[in-house]
Amino acid sequence: MHRILSKERFSSRVVKLEVEAPLIARARKAGHFVIVKTGEKGERIPLTIAGADTQRGSITLVVQAVGTSTEKICALKEGDEITDLAGPLGQATHIEKVGTVLCAGGGVGVAPLMPIVEAMQQAGNRVIVVLAARTRELILLEEPMRAFSDEVILMTEDGSYGEKGLVTQGVENVIRREKVDLCVTIGPAVMMKFVAALTKRYEIPTIASLNTIMVDATGMCGACRVTVGGKTRFVCVDGPEFDAHQVDFNEMLLRLKGYDNDR
Repeated sequence: MHRILSKERFSSRVVKLEVEAPLIARARKAGHFVIVKTGEKGERIPLTIAGADTQRGSITLVVQAVGTSTEKICALKEGDEITDLAGPLGQATHIEKVGTVLCAGGGVGVAPLMPIVEAMQQAGNRVIVVLAARTRELILLEEPMRAFSDEVILMTEDGSYGEKGLVTQGVENVIRREKVDLCVTIGPAVMMKFVAALTKRYEIPTIASLNTIMVDATGMCGACRVTVGGKTRFVCVDGPEFDAHQVDFNEMLLRLKGYDNDR
């Protein structure tokens, strides 16, 4: 059992949980994820680790309620316990000093971007962050991002906060004004697709995290199968991060539609 030490609600459907997990907190690196289960017969849910505190022996998870299992997790209160927590899993982000790193996040994809931003800055990089959402209320982790980056640019589709526009507009504005050595993007698949298409035009190496497609997170179910550079890869064991310019995003988007109730 893993006790919830604190809970913060970002919106009606997104919460941040600090969960007691000392072994995972010590071992985790940027890019790692965990498997979470509530109840003995609960569904296994993969969630990227958004942060860790080794002194408190805790990890931070940001959860969006999109179905029965995630709704149960979001309904947990401080002091409640998560039945099972396994990790850290996946391949850690490759962190090195490259110069200027542009990090583009959308929606709850901002949460797994947080530890990458922190690690990239600690490695000596200049870090610029572009956060995007439909409206102001959906912008996540703005202040923590400011603490670990040189600049934060906010983009909202309705213009209610920051600049009005899409994440790609914020990314291109940065690229046009200064040299960018690496781009990291995490968010909805369609967002990452267009960020990758943009940075490919400018020949900027780009990493995308495909964690949204994971299901069982052990490589056995095959649901997270993607094509990268013409080869089949499994996000949960080979990723979750890949060269964004090699990812077949059209195939990934079709696979994600398999879970669309409107089909």
